[in-house]
Amino acid sequence: MKSLFGSLVYCLFLFVSDVYGTYRLNGFDPQQVTAQSYAQHRNIALPPLRTLAPSATDNSCRSRPLDLVFIIDSSRSVRPGEFEKVKIFLADMVDTLDVGPEATRVAVVNYASTVKIEFLLKAHLNKPNMKQAITRIEPLAAGTMTGLAIKSAMTEAFTEESGARPKSKNIAKVAIIVTDGRPQDQVEEVSAAARGSGIEIYAVGVDRADMTSLRLMASNPLEDHVFYVETYGVIEKLTSKFRETLCGVDPCAMGHDCEHICVSSNASHHCKCRKGYILNLDQKTCTLKQMKVVVVEDPCKCEARLAFQMQTQAALQEITARLADMTGRVEQIENILGPV
Repeated sequence: MKSLFGSLVYCLFLFVSDVYGTYRLNGFDPQQVTAQSYAQHRNIALPPLRTLAPSATDNSCRSRPLDLVFIIDSSRSVRPGEFEKVKIFLADMVDTLDVGPEATRVAVVNYASTVKIEFLLKAHLNKPNMKQAITRIEPLAAGTMTGLAIKSAMTEAFTEESGARPKSKNIAKVAIIVTDGRPQDQVEEVSAAARGSGIEIYAVGVDRADMTSLRLMASNPLEDHVFYVETYGVIEKLTSKFRETLCGVDPCAMGHDCEHICVSSNASHHCKCRKGYILNLDQKTCTLKQMKVVVVEDPCKCEARLAFQMQTQAALQEITARLADMTGRVEQIENILGPV
């Protein structure tokens, strides 16, 4: 009897262990799954933190989008050959720019005693057409009404109707004035009004140009906005100078500390993360998004599991009752037969 009782207890132990083991294996903790998945992704060969810092070459330099208006003096003091040099300077400048509807737009204002808008910002949105239009510009001769030219540029060339971008787009408005003489009208007030409207003015003086007038016209700081050359024969040398001034260096190309993606934005940059990551508070590094695991149970499976649990519990209760009954009978037999 003791042997039979021991066998029954051993069988019960094996059955209960098997049931417990089955539920332990099939049941899972969503938080644990999330943690394991996160650790797995973190350990999959993450890309190294990289910083691109190439040397400053032409490839890392590009002109920022501009609304650019050239204001050129073609008064009597500018000889025909010298005026051709100015046109070459304009064409060379166009070659250094990124010209296009969403890039730099260019207009030319020609002046002497009168003012002529040669072409507007919206007229030519590619380099070949623009350079062809420059070749057709003719000198006007007579006086030097620089103030009138600046006013015309402000009220006619730098308008949205003429192709200038709205202020909301934050596109810089730049005027480059080229003159070799003394203005025959007032430039101080009109230049101040132009600068006040958001136009950045560069003044280029050639030969006999009046330096005081150049300083009255140009934006501050004057050392960055006033240029002088001795003759029109060397004016094309200013092309490289203006290229340095107007050229917007790509901040990302010049070096950054973004862990994933660097995005250039005018003169600055910001960092972005690859899909599935979020940007940390330092605005540089990225962290894998924590994926919330939602376990959706099949109602049918739940009902089946509940029924199985109830059946198991009933079976265990029945076995326990039988064991108790058998134990009682064994004790009765022992009482009758007495100790062996």
